Order: sequence, then structure tokens, then C-alpha cells
Amino acid sequence: MKKAWQPRGLSRPYGTPRRRSCLASPCFNRSNFATVAQDSRAFDVIVIGGGHAGTEACAAAARSGARTALVTPKLDNLGVCSCNPSFGGIGKGTIIREIDALDGVAGRIIDKAGLQFKVLNRRKGAAVWGPRAQIDRALYKKHMREELTSYPNLSIITDSVSDIVLGEGADPAATGGQAKGKITGVRLESGEIISTNAVVITTGTFLGGEIHIGLETRPAGRIGEKATFGLSKSLRDAGFKLGRLKTGTPPRLHRKSINFGILEIQHGDDPPEPFSYLNDAVSVKDQLHCYATYTNDKSHDIVRANLDKTIHIRETVNGPRYCPSIESKVVKFGHKDSHIVWLEPEGFDNDIIYPNGLSMTIPADAQEQVLRTIRGLEHVQMTQPGYGVEYDYVDPRGLRSTLETKAIRGLFLAGQINGTTGYEEAAGQGIIAGINAGRTARGLDPVSISRADGYIGVMIDDLVTKGVSEPYRMFTSRSEYRMSARADNADLRLTALGRAWGVVTDARWAAHQDEKARIEELTRHLEQFTLSAPSWIAAGFPNRRDARLRSAIEMVRLPGVDIDALATQVPQILAADARTRSRVTIQARYAPYVDRQEVDRVALLRDEGLRLPVDLDYASVFGLSFHEKTALEAARPENLGQARRIEGVTPAGCLRLLPFVERPDGRGGGGGGGGGGGVGDLGLADADMAPLGPEVEGLDAEARRGEL
Repeated sequence: MKKAWQPRGLSRPYGTPRRRSCLASPCFNRSNFATVAQDSRAFDVIVIGGGHAGTEACAAAARSGARTALVTPKLDNLGVCSCNPSFGGIGKGTIIREIDALDGVAGRIIDKAGLQFKVLNRRKGAAVWGPRAQIDRALYKKHMREELTSYPNLSIITDSVSDIVLGEGADPAATGGQAKGKITGVRLESGEIISTNAVVITTGTFLGGEIHIGLETRPAGRIGEKATFGLSKSLRDAGFKLGRLKTGTPPRLHRKSINFGILEIQHGDDPPEPFSYLNDAVSVKDQLHCYATYTNDKSHDIVRANLDKTIHIRETVNGPRYCPSIESKVVKFGHKDSHIVWLEPEGFDNDIIYPNGLSMTIPADAQEQVLRTIRGLEHVQMTQPGYGVEYDYVDPRGLRSTLETKAIRGLFLAGQINGTTGYEEAAGQGIIAGINAGRTARGLDPVSISRADGYIGVMIDDLVTKGVSEPYRMFTSRSEYRMSARADNADLRLTALGRAWGVVTDARWAAHQDEKARIEELTRHLEQFTLSAPSWIAAGFPNRRDARLRSAIEMVRLPGVDIDALATQVPQILAADARTRSRVTIQARYAPYVDRQEVDRVALLRDEGLRLPVDLDYASVFGLSFHEKTALEAARPENLGQARRIEGVTPAGCLRLLPFVERPDGRGGGGGGGGGGGVGDLGLADADMAPLGPEVEGLDAEARRGEL
């Protein structure tokens, strides 16, 4: 029986470079390091861990043309959903669409394994829509395993990694003079050393993981599976700055012990909307239902009485603000009489129910008492108690925007190891880390997604410039470009980029070109048809009484005007499929706002073209305040755009950096800012930019409750 992955530490090169306090310049101790035998197996890229970051990373690296290996202790671990049986939501759903636009795997697997599909925030503008799906856990794992075990260029090694192997150093010209080591291989628990040019580490919550139930603690990454501790020590020894974060999961309930008949029901959308742009429909025919219930004063009293019996709520370690435990809700929002709980099925042939919104870590007997105070759960049977997980993460300010570490050439980090929370955030990092690991291994220039390109770019930029003090969760208000970076147009923003990077297959590219042509054709017909104001009014459309001709595309932007109502004037509308009509409508309504944002986007890309030396000595830059020097030293921005976004760096401070700007490397600013399209009425824009709900319930829960 193979051991769980417990890395013993980094193998280090000879020599001791000069020590610096900077996170990105680690200190290597003098010691022997492993060498790679000439007759050993060799891969261009090795991905460690088969969770959501790992599955996207290995697939992306393989698509890039790199010979890739995924190392995981068990095939059954591929695509495991450790917490909630769902994907997507506000902000998160857009990330899944962006992954799919880059030819990632998650969207297609969700469409196969989903048991309920729903777009959250549908009553607001499309800029804040949140595609979401409940999935069958077993089906998701099954389809992910089938996908990866037959994936071209990808091998799966069922073993555990005990160590990564470093070479003597990195090319200073290739690393900006900062990296002090480079990846040359990994050592397996079996003792075999496999050579490679790039490694992607995706440890999830297993890095120094510790499970909490009441006052009981035990080492684990998730219930029933061992944590890894050697890698944490190795990363610290290498100079990386590590911190602790926490998350939690609710108890699991037996379906037959719940009285669903008295609860509020939530149906899926009809018809359900697929996540993948390659699919016109999803696999499920009869969607399952979710149900809503609420905690009450009795529930909260039991929680309060047991707060001294749980170690997990200590304030020295931060948990997720937007998915708080019931203990956190009771403590921080004591004025609330109730909190919503969503009862979600875990599968078609599964009797387990997931109570979303009821994460807790009080003792198991107290958890059962809380459950039985809730309407519909009076006689519930708890099949597994809720628990908290505390784990190590690496300060993401030690990463480049490519997710390669500044310290070690060829070492990439993705997922919760970078301080994020959620499957979608992990997968979004995984695909970028995988693309760049593949390109690095093949000697190609690295690539990145800008904030203007999409939510994945916003997330990575936030991580590498600001770091984290709590688990990072994506939502729409984090993006200043959400009018153009919407869930509906991720393919128009990113698929051409992915094709240029060599990670979009011919089949995906052909399908994308066909769909784009249909959108452009219908848009052209609508733009070419024009009438005077009196003629539009006579046809039944509201209009100003002036002499200007207006096109049919302008009519689509008006509130309350459905594109199908224009079919008499533009008969080509009837020939277009429903998805094309919907996409053209959304793009038309958002076009004015996208145009306004273009000025900001150009300025952003200009600033990001102004490169800063990664080894710049900020302490010696005249005119910077002590706070600015400290913040810049910690983040080590790659360009002036990143420097501007670091908290505490003033516009005057950025001016002090201009003399140190290097010549632009000629890289274009990334892909298109939105693919056209826009809204005409300010009311919709205001709704899109408004707050999305109180933190106490979580953004998705609030949006779902609004539709009951």
C-alpha cells in the first residue's frame, strides 16, 4: 500500500547565495541534492495533485504540446469535490466559462455530471449573471477520470511525490536576475526520480492540513486522507513566506430523514444552460430540486453555548468571509434571527444531502442538536459531522503573473496553496499554470491574462500584487471590467488568445469560428436595417421624435424590446438559433459601456507594458515612503500597472519608479476586451455595479433566495 504524499523537502543546490529579507529571493542551505539518472523516465511537465487545479493544469500542459505527467496517489482522487457538490455562481461561473474558452475540461465535465442548472442574478444585467450547476459527485469523478486517462500527451502516475529536485541555478537573463534555482525533476515515494523541466504543485488543503471537530484536532487534508507536512518545511527553508488559513464544510444528512414537503423548493432553469461553449444542451433530462430552510433562535442558542468547545473559531487564523461558518454568523451577526440553508442533493443515486450554508465545527453531538431545531430537519439523521480545515498557504506575492515562482525557475503553484478558496478559483489558476509550465518546458515565452481580459486575470493580479489575509473568493465586484468580461462572451475574449498560445484544439477552434460568424452575421443584419423615428413608432417601438435614422441594433438596446419582436423588419432573426439571438442581444445592450471602458483598458495595457526589474532594490529608490518601499519589496511587481494596484503605493510613488522602467518586451496586451456588445439604459448599468448582497449569507445564497 502506497504512502500518502508527505514530501521530505526540497533538494537544494550547492552554495549559499546572499541572504535577503525579500520573499522572492529565497535562501538555499548548502546540502547535496538529488540527480536524475540517465535511464529514468522523463517528462516536460509534472503536475502534483489531481484536484481541480491539478486536472486543469495537466490537461493544459498536455495541450500545449508538452509531455505531461500527473502524479496522484489514487485515480479515485481525480476531480474529487471535497466540499460542496456544485460549480459556478456569481463570479465563479464566469471563471468556468473562461476555462472552457481556453479549451479546459471542467465546463464539459459539469455539463455531463450536472443534476441542476441555474443562472443566478438573472433579474439583474448579464454582467453579473452567475451560471451555476449542482453536480453528481460520482459522475463528475467518473467523467473526469475518463477524460484524463485518455488525454493525448498525458500520463498518470499513481504514486506520491516526496521531494522536488533542483538544479544549480537559473539563467539570470531568463529570470530577471532573481531566481536562484531551477527544477530538474521530482522524487517519488518509491524512490524513483523523474526528470522534468517544470513542476506544478497543487496541494489544496493538504499542505500542513489539520481537521477540527469541536476541540478534537487531527492531521488531514480532508476527512479520511492524510495531510503533507514535509513540503511546508521545504518551502519555508527555501525562503517562501507561509501563512495559515482555514475553511470548513457542513455535516452531511440522510435524504430519507428530511421532511421536504414543508420546505421551499428551488427548480432548475428550463431549459438548462450549458457551461461549455461546445454544448448546445446538457446531459440531464429531469433535473433534481434543491430546497431552502432556515436556522432560528434555538439553533443560534445551541451554537453560542458551544463556542467554547470548538478550536476552529480562533481569530488568529482567518476563514472565508463570503462562505462563513454558522459560528461566525452567530458571532458577527447576532442581530439576525435566521440564516438560510440550502439542501442540495449530492447525486442521482445518492441519499446524501449537503446543507449549504451550515458549515460548523462544534462537537458532533451539538451539531446534531442544531440540525434538529431547523424546519424540515426535526428528525434528521447526520451521516457525517461538519468539520473545519486549517492549512498552510504560500504568500502569492512570491509569484509572477504566470504563476511561476520568482524564487525557483520552472516551479509553478496553483490553487489553495496560493490562498484562494473554491473549485473554480483553483481550476482557473491551474489552467494558467499548466499553459505556462508547458511553454516554459518547451522554451517558449510565458503568457498571462490581464485584468481587462477576464476574471482569471483579475484573480491572479489580485493575488500577486496584494497577497491575501483571508481565503480569496472571486465575485463580480472585484472586476473593474465586468461590463465587458461577462459569462456570455468568455469565448470571444479568450479563445483566440488560447489558439495563439497553442492550447485550443482544432475542433474547438472550428466550433468557435462558426459561432462567432453567426453572431457577426446577425449583428450585421441588425446594424444595416434602419428606419426613421416616425417609422419605428408606427411599427410599435418607442422612440424619440427626431430626424435621426436608427438601426435595429439600437432598438434592441431599448428596455423592454425583445429581439424577436424585430423579426418583421429583420427576417434573418428567425433563421438564427436561440443562443445566437441571446448573445447578440446582450452584446448590443452592453456596447456603449464596453466602448467607455476601452479607454481604461488601453491605459491598463500601456502601464503593464512598462516592465520593472524584478530585482529592483526599492530601499534605494529616492522619494518612496517607508510604507511604499515595504509594500513594493513584498510584492515585487513585474510592471508599473501592478505597482499602481499595490495597496499603499501612491501616484507620486509610481512616478518615482519611472526611471527604472525597462524597455517594453513587445508583448501585446492580451486578447480582446469583450467582443463588442452593450446596454443602453443606465438603470441596468447601476444594477450591474451595485453590491450583490450582505456578506453574512454569501453572494450566491442571497441571489438564490431572491428567486424563491
